[in-house]
Amino acid sequence: MQQKFKIQARDIVKALPSGLFDFQDTSQLPPLDTIIGQKRAVEAIDFGLNMKGPEYNIFVTGLEGTGKSTIVKKLVHEHALDHEIPQDLCLVNNFDDAYRPVVIEMPAGSAVYFSRSMTQFIEVLKTKILDLFKTPQFNEQQNAIEKETLDRQKELFDGIERFAREKGVSIVRADPEYQVVPLHDGQPMSNEAYQALDESLRKTIDDGMAEVQDKLQTCLMEINTLGEETKAQLKTLVAARVEELISEQIDPIRYYFKDCSDIQTYLKKVTADIIENISLFLGRQTREDLEQEKFLEMTRALVKKYQVNVLVDRRQERGAPVVFEPNPNFHNLFGKIEKKPAMGSFETDFTMVLAGSLLKANGGYLIINIEPLLVNPAVWEALKSTLQESRLRIEDMPGQADYGMPSLKPAPIPLNVKVILVGGYEPFRLLQSEDSRFNKIFKVRADFDYEAEKTDENLYNYARFIARVCGNEALLGFTAQGVEAVIEYGSRMVADQHKLSLRFGQILGVLKEADYWAKKTGAPVVDGEHVAKALNQFRFRHNLYEEKMLEQFEDQSVLMDVHGSVVGQVNALAVYDMGEIAFGRPTRITAESYMGTPGIISIERESDLSGETHDKGVMIVAGYLGRMFARNYPLSVSISITFEQSYYGIDGDSASSTELYAVLSSLSGVPIRQEVAVTGSVNQKGEIQAIGGVNEKIEGFYDICVKKGLTKNQGVMIPASNMRNLVLRKDVVDAIEQGMFHLYQVTRIEQGIEVLTGVRAGEPDESGVYPPETLFGKVHEKLKRYHELSTMFNR
Repeated sequence: MQQKFKIQARDIVKALPSGLFDFQDTSQLPPLDTIIGQKRAVEAIDFGLNMKGPEYNIFVTGLEGTGKSTIVKKLVHEHALDHEIPQDLCLVNNFDDAYRPVVIEMPAGSAVYFSRSMTQFIEVLKTKILDLFKTPQFNEQQNAIEKETLDRQKELFDGIERFAREKGVSIVRADPEYQVVPLHDGQPMSNEAYQALDESLRKTIDDGMAEVQDKLQTCLMEINTLGEETKAQLKTLVAARVEELISEQIDPIRYYFKDCSDIQTYLKKVTADIIENISLFLGRQTREDLEQEKFLEMTRALVKKYQVNVLVDRRQERGAPVVFEPNPNFHNLFGKIEKKPAMGSFETDFTMVLAGSLLKANGGYLIINIEPLLVNPAVWEALKSTLQESRLRIEDMPGQADYGMPSLKPAPIPLNVKVILVGGYEPFRLLQSEDSRFNKIFKVRADFDYEAEKTDENLYNYARFIARVCGNEALLGFTAQGVEAVIEYGSRMVADQHKLSLRFGQILGVLKEADYWAKKTGAPVVDGEHVAKALNQFRFRHNLYEEKMLEQFEDQSVLMDVHGSVVGQVNALAVYDMGEIAFGRPTRITAESYMGTPGIISIERESDLSGETHDKGVMIVAGYLGRMFARNYPLSVSISITFEQSYYGIDGDSASSTELYAVLSSLSGVPIRQEVAVTGSVNQKGEIQAIGGVNEKIEGFYDICVKKGLTKNQGVMIPASNMRNLVLRKDVVDAIEQGMFHLYQVTRIEQGIEVLTGVRAGEPDESGVYPPETLFGKVHEKLKRYHELSTMFNR
């Protein structure tokens, strides 16, 4: 009777196509140079990379281990090679406003040359300027100017002295001024002699002295004017000679950057500023000790403003830049203005400005992991604003500026960068639903699949992937049996006989560990046994908790019957996910039915130990009972359901069919086979629906049966729709082949209850009555009796 529902071993193990792996080991295969099973994601990325506009940035989603980051980097690098290298960027002093340094663009790879050339130019200039003013030619020109001025000053003074003598007075220098005094016999007259003169003669002398004094003042002003003119002439001479020297040293730089107007403008301002501050280049030779040290410090500060701060150097680029930012904090993304302590405060200048990833990727592509980016909302908001404006500002992080100290504000830099965000599904789901600007900026979505169809092409590429890993990681080659074992593990990862896992991160770990065990035994290649060893050892390292739970079943700490039959009791199956591994754990479900308030009492729900999905499953059970047995009269039965020895929260509906079987057994009084565990959800129509974790659930019950002793009657009943998900451990498959363990598949509750009890469920007649010998007939009879008794008591 139950044989028609039994699953045969041949339906569990799917053999690979013969002749597909006709190699001794993977060293004979060409390494994989393509991407397996990601057509949708690859085309989406290609679309996003080729679409122009600041809104066509890309977000890449998928499960961890699917190779998102690796594939994205590969595709972006390949795409970037076909594009031009963008320009280098430098930051230079703004001679008009030192707090607003200027960004200069220049041909790719030339920024370092420009910086070094300017440094060398200043160093040479500091030496040659001093030598310039020691040349005979310069001294002759300087002396000629000074002599001409002295001659003209002497001529003016000689004239005023002649005029004074004519007036009978003389001009005497009395530092810091000149005085006009009367003469007597060619000698300055004493005050006593002057006072002894009669008044009319004194008046004549006084008038002459006043006239001379006026002309003297005029003469002194003209002499001072000549001095200023001389200074101007000397300054012009110095400027001309310095400009000649500067041109001689700077012309090669001008010529190299002849097509860069910003550099030409900058070099003109450098020339003018050096000439303006030439005294600082000249004066150091005359200062000594402390004054000399202070002067040198001033000179260093002066010279520093002619340096060039290289923000972005493209010398190593091949095509457009591709930057991966693993730690997207504010400074790493947008740049940083460094500061250093100075006299109890902090100071900064344009040479202490650092570029961030956005600027380094300007003209190219920036790849960022979304999870660390969202840790700091301020950084995320700043990134969105920057991308929308297409302009980058290097500034202090909002809220972290040093108060009381002016900060630099470099001019905004035009930004043309394609940002690719990489992460899991949840962050992007939240952003798409909660962040209105996200969908406007990141219009391209690339979803990475976690599985692919098990086609011959994908199987062969799986082997080529193993060959590539072996080459890159210096692993032993894998035999065909070793490759098949890896493929089987790939199918188990996705729990599908017809698909392969694309989570190559985990596959890589298996390959490395299998190689370890092969080398440890001295094997020349890795075969299936080494892969199995790697998987078993990995599980052994992580399944301590699983083994402790098995011990509880073995020593009867947790009650579990694996033989015999019991009314209203079914072995259900659950999955415990421990992160690195998952395992199945059987649990006993019991149901009791009795007269009382109609309805199902879920003890877990009443104890606040159940989740919403489990509560839904219980209500579905109630709906099924009403549909099947309440056509002619209302149900007058109370039903209590519980997971025995369960002290923690439960959720999910994968045990709803199991609960229904327990209820039907309780109502009918027909016992249920305890050697068959059950999993599967049910709908109100009685259809059995697929569940997750079917392999772990089967293996979990099998392990319990092995601990308690196999009887050849034990097994697990699963939904028929889970057949394709069967990728079981070899020991379980072997037990099924040997008839030591059994699997059953059902599509409806009626089939399942027949497997569990050996009694047909039964079909109702036109009036909705089931045959009395059937299980549903027994349920119907009991419910009818409860209704009659309830009606009698209610009278």
